Amino acid sequence: MLAKVISCAIVGLDGAIVEVEVDISPGLPSFTVVGLPDAAVQEARERVRAAVRNSGFTFPMRRIIANLAPANLKKAGPAYDLPIALGIILSTGQVSADVSKIVIIGELSLDGSLRHTNGVLPMVAIAREKGFTDIVVPAVDAREASLVEGAKILPFDSLAQLASYLRGDITVPEFKADDKTEESDSTATSLTDLAYIKGQEHVKRALEVAAAGAHNVVMMGPPGSGKTLLARSLPSILPPMTNEEALEVTKIYSVSGLLPSSTPLARQRPFRSPHYTISSAGLVGGGHWPRPGEVSLSHRGVLFLDELPEFGHSVLEVLRQPLEDKVITISRAQGSVTFPANFMLVGAMNPCPCGYYGDSLRQCTCSPGLVAKYQRRISGPFIDRMDIFADVPHIDYEKLSDDRLGEESARVQVRVTNARLRQQERFKGTKLASNSEMTPSEVRAFCQTDDSAQSLLKAAMKQLYLSARAFHRILKLARTIADLEGADIIKAHHVAEAVQYRPRSLV
Repeated sequence: MLAKVISCAIVGLDGAIVEVEVDISPGLPSFTVVGLPDAAVQEARERVRAAVRNSGFTFPMRRIIANLAPANLKKAGPAYDLPIALGIILSTGQVSADVSKIVIIGELSLDGSLRHTNGVLPMVAIAREKGFTDIVVPAVDAREASLVEGAKILPFDSLAQLASYLRGDITVPEFKADDKTEESDSTATSLTDLAYIKGQEHVKRALEVAAAGAHNVVMMGPPGSGKTLLARSLPSILPPMTNEEALEVTKIYSVSGLLPSSTPLARQRPFRSPHYTISSAGLVGGGHWPRPGEVSLSHRGVLFLDELPEFGHSVLEVLRQPLEDKVITISRAQGSVTFPANFMLVGAMNPCPCGYYGDSLRQCTCSPGLVAKYQRRISGPFIDRMDIFADVPHIDYEKLSDDRLGEESARVQVRVTNARLRQQERFKGTKLASNSEMTPSEVRAFCQTDDSAQSLLKAAMKQLYLSARAFHRILKLARTIADLEGADIIKAHHVAEAVQYRPRSLV
C-alpha cells in the first residue's frame, strides 16, 4: 500500500516542498530511503523503526521504500523522521486519515517523542506560500513556526499524540504566540554602554557616524587602549531591528541551528567575533552542501575582526565581494547558493608586531621594514572598502580615574536612529537601507554639496591621491554626518570630518 505525506526541505536559506512517498510490499524485510538523502536522512531508518515500535505501533517486517521527491533535490537533516514514520503507519492501515493538506515536520527520538528541528521558520514559510495552512511541528518549535503569518501551527510532543489526533481521539488547539514572550529579547541588558568607556571621545564619534550610515570601521592603536571594548559597544548604539530585519536574522540562525528556543524571534542585532585562525569557508560559508558562515550570521549586525592583520590574506580577500554586494554566493558542482551578508565590518589592529609604533609612551622595537611588511598584510583593495579609520591612543590616568560617566549609549542611539529614519525616507521606493549602500548613481542624486564643500573635496582629491571609490565613500560618509546634524545639503565641515577618517599610517 502507498501513502503520501507532505514535508519540507532546506535549500540554502529557503524552504522547498518535499513529498514523502512510502510503499510497503511483500518481500524480504528491508527499509530503503531514496531521493538523494544525506547521512542524517539515511540514519532515519533506525530512528523511525524504534520510534514506531515504542509508540505502540507495529513495524512491518516487509519491503519498505521511502521516496523523497523531487529526487534531484538534496535532502539533509532529520526533519523527515516524522513524515516517514507517519507514512509507514498510514500505509499499514494502523491509522486512516487524509493528510494531503497537512505539512509534517519533525525529528524523532527513539521513544517516539519529537525533538527540535533546525530550519523550521523557512520551512513553514514555504509551506504557507504554497497554500498549506495546517502545519505540524514539534511543540518546542511552535513559537518559532508561529512567526509566519496565516499559518495554522499544530504543536505535538510525540508520534503517538499525532496519531491520536489524526484518528480523531484528541483535539490539539492551534498554537498562538504570546506577544510579551516574543518581545522578551528586545531589550539587551548585556550590551556594553559607551558611558562606561573612559576617554576616546573621537573614536566614539567615529562609531556614531559608522552606526548612523552602516559604514565599515578600522581602529588602530596599541594593546590595551580599548579597541575591543569600543567595538563591543557598537551594537548598543545601533537602531533596533525592524520586523523584516528580525525575520531575516531569525531565518539564518534557524537554519544554522543557533536560534535559542527561549527567543524564537531575534530582536538583538548580531555581533560575531571569529578568531583569526578561521578558514575562508568558516568566514563566508561553505562545505559540500553550503552552510551560512560568519558574514551571514552577522547579517544586519556587526562582524568584528580583532587582530586584523593576523587573518590570512585569502580570508580577508574573500570579504571583498560581500562588502560590495551585501550577499555571498557560494558555487558548487551541484549548483550555487546565495546567502545574505549585509553587515558592518569592524576591524581592530596594532600598528606593528610589537604594537607600539607611533606610541608616545613606549618605544617601538620594530624596524621600519617590519612595520611596513606588517601593515601590508591588508591589501589596498580591502583598505579602499573601509569607510572610517580611527586612531585609538593610550588613555591618560586622569581620564581613567575620573568618576564622571560619558554620554550613555541610549542617547547616541536616538541620534543614530533619527539619521537612519532620514535615510529610509530618502531611499523610499529603492532597495537601499543606509548611506553605505549607495551606488555612484545614488551618490550623484542624494549627495548635493555647497560650493565650499566642493572646493575642499577637490583639494582633498589632489593632495591625498584618492581613488574614485574613495571619492564616493567620502561623499557617502559626509552624507551620513549631515544626516546626524539634520542638514539637507553637505557642507564643508561635513566633508572635512569625512576626510579625517581616511587612513594615514597604513602603507
